[in-house]
Amino acid sequence: MFGVRSEILQLQPSLVRWRRHLHRFPELGFKEKQTSAFIQEHLKEWGIPYFVVVGTGVVATIEGHTTDRVLAIRADMDALPIQEANITDYRSQIDGIMHACGHDGHTAIAMGTAYYLWQHRQELKGTVKILFQPAEESPGGAKPMIEAGVLQNPRVDAILGLHIWNNLPLGTIGVKPGALMAAVEIFDCTITGRGGHGAIPHQTIDAVVVGAQVVNALQTIVSRNIDPLDSAVVTIGKFQSGHAPNVIANTAELSGTVRYFNPQLEHLIRQRVEQIIRGVCDCHGATYALDYKKYYPPVVNDPAMTSLVQAVAAETIESSVIPECATLAAEDMSFFLQTVPGCFFFLGSANAAKGLDYPHHHPRFDFDETVLGIGVEMFVRCTDRFFSSHPTLCQNK
Repeated sequence: MFGVRSEILQLQPSLVRWRRHLHRFPELGFKEKQTSAFIQEHLKEWGIPYFVVVGTGVVATIEGHTTDRVLAIRADMDALPIQEANITDYRSQIDGIMHACGHDGHTAIAMGTAYYLWQHRQELKGTVKILFQPAEESPGGAKPMIEAGVLQNPRVDAILGLHIWNNLPLGTIGVKPGALMAAVEIFDCTITGRGGHGAIPHQTIDAVVVGAQVVNALQTIVSRNIDPLDSAVVTIGKFQSGHAPNVIANTAELSGTVRYFNPQLEHLIRQRVEQIIRGVCDCHGATYALDYKKYYPPVVNDPAMTSLVQAVAAETIESSVIPECATLAAEDMSFFLQTVPGCFFFLGSANAAKGLDYPHHHPRFDFDETVLGIGVEMFVRCTDRFFSSHPTLCQNK
């Protein structure tokens, strides 16, 4: 394994065992009762102090000495409403629910990190909080945990997190300063026209026609209202209207998602979405109801903490660090990074030779479990580097 110390290599079978147990028994957001109990059982067995927050979240605290600095390490725990298609002895035992994004691996890595740091707490030059977070996929557990005070008492100075990433091969790290992942917003719109007979269209206001023009017009937001050097997406993923071929529909329902890196685009895109829907509806005599929701802001990495992770990655893995790794996918790690400086990075986990390279959220998603030990090594080395660095590194914002 790439630069992983022998003690963590010896922990690898346990990491795999914990990950596979979690994979067999996946749970959706804020319903991670068995997952939370599993984590608590091990923390209690090891003697690590912890407390439970927001129902299923777990916060373990490992106190060192020498400095009063505090580093948080975050791992998400929840699964997805997907039916697993893999045939393995650790496949999901819960119908219609699957760890299809790697959160079972994140939890196992965080457990391994907690165990290792606890065993070496006499050498630890500060305090580490391990945050086991519920509901990253939906509806978002980071913000409730912050509101519950997990970054206080003692106050966290910086935070780290990782995501197992099948878009990168095993033995690579994807990390960059600034925006790594996008903001996500969702909207639902109901357009109301006037239904009627398909043979007498002049008596109607066709909701399908209006909806189709709305879909086309929304595509001009990115192409004509946003600087080409800024990345953004407006996607309509749902368009439902009508029930019969000879009936002009009275209503059309559209749902879409908005993604962007630049926080300054937030108000512009939302404003343009409604302006376009209103304008198209007005010119056809239709009406609309728009429900626009903000979910997660962009994941923005602190430059100093990113430099720390990049330096550690260069020591730990044999392949190069990959900075061209940004994605318009979203993550509620963003709320933690808005509160304290930190770094979120991708841990390459794909192994095409073993067929372990299906994308995230795919029914056959799986990853090379060698990555688990690499993840623990990364967190341990980053922890050591953080506590050994100059106190001005990432002063709390």
